[in-house]
Amino acid sequence: MEYSLPAWLGALAGTIVAVALYVPAIRFVDRRMRAQSGGPVTLEEREAFEEKLSVVRRLILGFDIAILATLGYWIGKAIGAVGAAGGSPLR
Repeated sequence: MEYSLPAWLGALAGTIVAVALYVPAIRFVDRRMRAQSGGPVTLEEREAFEEKLSVVRRLILGFDIAILATLGYWIGKAIGAVGAAGGSPLR
């Protein structure tokens, strides 16, 4: 397996985009989950809800980074291959 600089830069860019998209996604999911829960009444219910929300946040971040970093890696590798062949990636 060959590792190239454009591929790694693409993966880095994908990770940065994933983190930037994480905040709005979490706000949306947080609001939806809190609205559906109807407001936990007891302390145990509140703790269970917060634990579930914490797991959902981690899953969203993990999937977001994995998918967008991989996509960025592939795009960077494709652009690097076109540049190495002497062509312009914009043609």
